[in-house]
Amino acid sequence: MLLASCLGLRAQEGGVEIDYNHPKKYIVGDVAVEGNSYFSSQQIIQLTGMQKGMELTVPGDDVSGIVKRLWLQRYFEDVALVIDHLSENADSAYFKIVIKERPRVSRWTFSGVKQGDKKELQDRLNLRRGGEFSEYVEKTASDIIKRYYAEKGFLNATVAAEVQKDTIVKNAIRVNFAVDRGERVRIKDINFIGNEHVKEFKLARSMKKTKSNKIYNFFSSKKFNEKEYINDKKAVLSAFNEAGYRDARLVRDSIYYVEPGKLGIDLVFDEGDKYYFRDISWTGNSVYPTDALNEVLQIKKGDIYDVVTMEKRLRGGGKQSDMDVSKLYRDNGYLFFSITPVETNIQNDSVDVELRISEGKQATLNNIIINGNDLTSEKVVRRQVFTRPGYLFRQSDFERSIREIASLGQFDPEAITDPNTGYSIIPNQLNNTVDVIYNVTEKPSSQLELSGGWGAGTFVATVGVSFNNFSTRRMFDKSAWRPVPLGDAQNLAFRFQTNGQYYTALTANFSEPWLFGKKPTSLNLSAYYTRATNSNLWLGILSNEQQMEVFGASASLGNRLKWPDNYFVLYNGLSWQTYKLRNWDYGFIFSNGLSNNLSYTLSLMRNSTDQQIFPRQGSDMSFSLAVTPPYSLFRKFDYDAEGNRITQRDGKPITWRDVNYDNWTVQDRYRWIEYHKWKFSAATYSKLFTNLDFVLMTRVQFGYLGYYNRNWGYSPFEGFLVGGDGMSGYYTYGSEMVALRGYENNSLTPRVATPYSSSGAYAGNVYDKFTVELRYPVILQPQSTIFVLAFLEGGNCWSDIKDFNPFQIKRSAGVGVRIFLPMIGLLGVDWGYGFDDAQLGKSQFHFVIGQQF
Repeated sequence: MLLASCLGLRAQEGGVEIDYNHPKKYIVGDVAVEGNSYFSSQQIIQLTGMQKGMELTVPGDDVSGIVKRLWLQRYFEDVALVIDHLSENADSAYFKIVIKERPRVSRWTFSGVKQGDKKELQDRLNLRRGGEFSEYVEKTASDIIKRYYAEKGFLNATVAAEVQKDTIVKNAIRVNFAVDRGERVRIKDINFIGNEHVKEFKLARSMKKTKSNKIYNFFSSKKFNEKEYINDKKAVLSAFNEAGYRDARLVRDSIYYVEPGKLGIDLVFDEGDKYYFRDISWTGNSVYPTDALNEVLQIKKGDIYDVVTMEKRLRGGGKQSDMDVSKLYRDNGYLFFSITPVETNIQNDSVDVELRISEGKQATLNNIIINGNDLTSEKVVRRQVFTRPGYLFRQSDFERSIREIASLGQFDPEAITDPNTGYSIIPNQLNNTVDVIYNVTEKPSSQLELSGGWGAGTFVATVGVSFNNFSTRRMFDKSAWRPVPLGDAQNLAFRFQTNGQYYTALTANFSEPWLFGKKPTSLNLSAYYTRATNSNLWLGILSNEQQMEVFGASASLGNRLKWPDNYFVLYNGLSWQTYKLRNWDYGFIFSNGLSNNLSYTLSLMRNSTDQQIFPRQGSDMSFSLAVTPPYSLFRKFDYDAEGNRITQRDGKPITWRDVNYDNWTVQDRYRWIEYHKWKFSAATYSKLFTNLDFVLMTRVQFGYLGYYNRNWGYSPFEGFLVGGDGMSGYYTYGSEMVALRGYENNSLTPRVATPYSSSGAYAGNVYDKFTVELRYPVILQPQSTIFVLAFLEGGNCWSDIKDFNPFQIKRSAGVGVRIFLPMIGLLGVDWGYGFDDAQLGKSQFHFVIGQQF
């Protein structure tokens, strides 16, 4: 009626009288628009649907519909349709659409919110500058903001839209959403009522996101999320089903405030009766016999009727390493396999279950698609995957492919393992094929190291660069030098360490993971130079009269094995080192001389961790043996007390057993170094909880530096220096640093007097170490990975294998944090407390740069 009145008024003003009791049909002569500035006339006319020549009944539903369509656009504050004039014979009407446009928003702002929340709200609201502002926009935006804060636990948040006229932009306004989050609402108590046979703790653990303020929920959020609460009410019934109560139901629930900002929740259950499995039968299975399927199912007559565990063993959902019936079939190509458990008979407390299988046909891999590798060459990704076109689909091959891509180091491991966005399996049952899509996300992998560390009484500065995605294939492509050619997952690294004139070290490394392109044969090359002098900046000594130099190079080849499984890699390597000492008397076994170290190393490694930086599952084990030629076993000469070379003693030829090396000069005795060096390390990673990323890391390490000839003795090189942070300092020549937190650097390494050094020398020839770490991630993003840890650690070092006692260890405990930045590498700090040596232990801080403990 209002629209009709408005139309009638406008029509009379235009000189056209309308009889509302007798509607009349007009032919639209033309349509004009008045009052528009943001929209063109043609756009508005198109919205009405009016066209020249069409018939229109005035007044009538057609006119009301036109006005209504314009109102629904919410772009206008006022809309009117008027007849401007009629034709000469009065059968055609010339219409005019008169509108008043809403002012446009020149700026959207928020008040009362944090900076981080602003960005999230802007993404959720998607408010455009220049858009209109209406009651609908206000209500919709306010609801979204309230829901956002409700997810964070602010259930009583209020939002008020403040509108101000823009004094600069014509017909524009500024809109500010004033947000008052209020007090965060947390859950205090969750009361389970009616659970007579299922423990409260089990029910509480089944609720993944709704947690009470109990001690066992210390690391869980206590905020209330209505959406998650609905899911958790369903999940808590699964705890009853898991205990055999198939008829359990939630009778009622209530939510109330027990105090300001604290919620109480009451959940009342009816458990019902407890049931047990009776007869379990299989139908439709032709590929695997019933006995093989029962072996995987592991349910027998008389077991509690646990439908939750049955579902996991049929379709998966437990640990990735656990076998289930679905995975058994999918590992044999039966991607279209399905299984349906049916309760065929329920008698008293017993249930008969028939497991109906539809095996389908085997699926062949068709297209393997890789998306997102903007920098890394596609062949680098393809050689990591185990799913190949033309092969049968195997679930374990697909899972292994995800693991290999995640551990490659060039892509975000969290993104590729996300089942929603990281990958897609697209089956085609018409031709029994399947397409697999891997959606990788590139992350910066090259590193620039600018660091400093204090250890063993000196400050060492380090500058290094590591290109972890280098490409020698593109070296002659000028366009690839930005700043260096990348894309083939090769590693090229240079590192320079110094603290001035006292200590200098240069290293260069290159590795190619796939040397010949078709098989995972890796090539590793390295060269290095180290020099130390007796200069001391703190004492004002600038001299190189006392000096030690080390030259070295190494090369190794690694081959992936097929047995015992294809996680094993066998490395064969050769290395050469030359040690040149002049008047050197700084805790070493001799002061002057030239020593050469030519060794062959055999290493067997197995790494099944799911990623490099923050592994949650898998293991990392290595065993290596390094040997030099046994030079002393071929010697048939000796020196007498005056230093003369002799080949006979008491008329008998001298054999290697007769050589007395105490008469040898240090230059002659250690000109060629001999030893055999054994090392073993094993680490396991286990995720402790399904819904929390607590990871338990356990590691054991052992090292032994042996000799061929007791007369020649232990090698003064290649020993172990145990204690402290394990960072490289000036004792790194010829020795391996072994960190043991809670103690000073090298403090657990014994010193032994020698004929060539009155002050003695480090003699760490045997060591063991045991570590337990509990890790929890703070941030897991491609830009940075941060996790905190608590550790227990123990270990020791001995000078002789005869003194080795694995239970005689120095213990420590502490906490720490690790930060991984792609451009810098791994950084960290630990605080450790050593329990077993008052002089060497107690409270110690350790800084970590570029290594894991």
